[in-house]
Amino acid sequence: MIFSRNSDDGETVVGLIASALRRDISFGELPPDRRLKIEELRSAYGGSSHSMREALTLLSSEGLVEANAQRGFRVASATQADLEDITRMRCEIERLGLQWSMEQDDVAWEARVIAAHHTLSRASRSVQSEPMEGALAWDEAGREFHAALVSACGSPRLVATHARLYDQSRRFRLAALRENRIDFAAEAKIHSALLTAIVDRQADKAIELLTAEIESILDQ
Repeated sequence: MIFSRNSDDGETVVGLIASALRRDISFGELPPDRRLKIEELRSAYGGSSHSMREALTLLSSEGLVEANAQRGFRVASATQADLEDITRMRCEIERLGLQWSMEQDDVAWEARVIAAHHTLSRASRSVQSEPMEGALAWDEAGREFHAALVSACGSPRLVATHARLYDQSRRFRLAALRENRIDFAAEAKIHSALLTAIVDRQADKAIELLTAEIESILDQ
């Protein structure tokens, strides 16, 4: 249990519960289509019924949880059709965010991307030698790298939409990791070429490489 039953049911508690649920959905601890019963979740995560319901409503807005007035909450499905739809949308949003970010010619943004790439490279090497121990850091490093790519686009709505889509894709990436279906060498090659294209301000090349990296999950 992450909170006692006497915890303050403010926005901070709701956010922390949502974060814990988001993590467990992403890592498959709460599998697709599982019913999410408020009292069972309170026993595992703590908080009040109100804060748990608010957290599930938040995750519903992100597409990780489905809400039904008659049947309550359940973890969203994770079918091949879901993966293809999420991937298609990610390509459109992330390519646009990268294009707009590159148009700014922002040295600080470039530095953030380089730093995020370095962190991801280290996490990728670590997770290959210790998959279970390094999975969380690797997953977070991937999220930070892709967030950095669109971070200078100038559109808070695009950034928020990208974050939701990336969160929805994490379950598929982590499943591929558990099943040893990720070609880390190929990913490292694409990431390195993408970084070079960004530094050299080759927008078309960068967008092409980003598309290939996102769509690679369909072949894993």
